[in-house]
Amino acid sequence: MTPSSAAPARTITVAVVQAAAPLFDTPAAVAKAEELVREAAARGAEVIVLPEAFIGGYPKGLDFGITVGSRTPAGRDLFRRYHAAAVEIPGPEVEALAAVTRELAVHAVIGAVERQGATLYCVALFLGPDGYLGLHRKLMPTAAERYLWGQGDGSTLPVVDTGTARLGSAICWENYMPLLRTAMYAKGVDLWCAPTVDDRDAWQATMRHIALEGRCFVLGANQYLRRDALPADLHPVQGDAPDTVLINGGSVIVSPFGEVLAGPLRDGEGILTAELDLDDLARARFDLDATGHYARPDVFTLQVDESARAHVTSV
Repeated sequence: MTPSSAAPARTITVAVVQAAAPLFDTPAAVAKAEELVREAAARGAEVIVLPEAFIGGYPKGLDFGITVGSRTPAGRDLFRRYHAAAVEIPGPEVEALAAVTRELAVHAVIGAVERQGATLYCVALFLGPDGYLGLHRKLMPTAAERYLWGQGDGSTLPVVDTGTARLGSAICWENYMPLLRTAMYAKGVDLWCAPTVDDRDAWQATMRHIALEGRCFVLGANQYLRRDALPADLHPVQGDAPDTVLINGGSVIVSPFGEVLAGPLRDGEGILTAELDLDDLARARFDLDATGHYARPDVFTLQVDESARAHVTSV
């Protein structure tokens, strides 16, 4: 009996969804997310990733009336609309999505905009056969995102064990934070879920690099967003033609050896799937384990504060 025939292969089928929902229409966004999760599950996917800010929306090309030192009344009212479109967690929208993953017995990582009081956070929701499992708040919003979203803290860096593989998430340019990557590698991430809106060709190198560095499968899910998904009264800097592409996808699935298994998908919505051989994780980590045998703890150490950082506490 050869080693390859001694044990059956350990596999899991995954899907990354490339799509966007209408901005400022939260019920439509939730309904579309439910539909897409069902479609991916019908294709055999056991783990499904939706893009950054799918629920709540990514307002690409809008400036919210901001210039250095001033805000306009119109910009404030636009933020009011964006704030109203975000979701509270826990809340009915998350419960509706959790009901779907319970029904289908699948795991999903879904990008959303969370509303907590007056502050919004860009988050990745973790859902599974047991319903809502937790969230990751984006630690560092990028550039102009910082006037829309607050910063997460170390208390929301979950790794979810599905029983078959361990899921973790970093959102968009968080993937460029080397210490965050190191902290997540140390948690034993097998499936690195990367909801994003970065459609540059250079992003593909990032996804392949993380797969190689972390010796993990990378599931990159990007939005495909056109001007006609925004309300007619808004005017993105890219132009007002309805078919103007604001975010052009690039969703991709990558192996722990940096090989592209599916994608990148461009120029439209769609779902990519791949059957992953989980034994490739051990094969890849044979010669590189960034926080194991390839680490030098005698030279380098990293301390991660995973406590919740409340602004106001009672003593």
